[in-house]
Amino acid sequence: MSYWQRPTTADIGIRAFGLNQNDLLRELTLGMQSILIEKDQDTNSVTRNTQQWEVNHDGDIEILVIKWLDEVLFHLEVNDVFLIDCQPIIRDNKIQAQVSTIPKSEVQMEIEIKAVTSHEFSFRKIGVGEIISSEWPEIPTFEGPGWYADVVFDI
Repeated sequence: MSYWQRPTTADIGIRAFGLNQNDLLRELTLGMQSILIEKDQDTNSVTRNTQQWEVNHDGDIEILVIKWLDEVLFHLEVNDVFLIDCQPIIRDNKIQAQVSTIPKSEVQMEIEIKAVTSHEFSFRKIGVGEIISSEWPEIPTFEGPGWYADVVFDI
């Protein structure tokens, strides 16, 4: 696990780390999903479906990542599928991901995320020796090289 829930004033957030941008996006996605479900659920016995999901955005990678997280929430609310795992690839202003899902009915939901916000959002590469310090005791400091993200969700 390379993601941690981070405190916010009224919402909920995540800080995540990854070796590269694809790894970071996976950690961020799984972190978001961990917020939604009740703790200690065993979803390993549920049959998984695999699909390919895709989002596009010309320009800012941060907007592309927000669109991806919105897409995951869209599938949960509209298609009643809960993402269990993903293998995303970011390239050419696009995220393509092989996803594993289970029916939403097989998951005990704890929190509803209404929206992914751009408030305090960050998704960026960290240079060799660059340090991302943490103001929260439950979240470690990170030293590059690598990638890190912060996202706040409206609940």
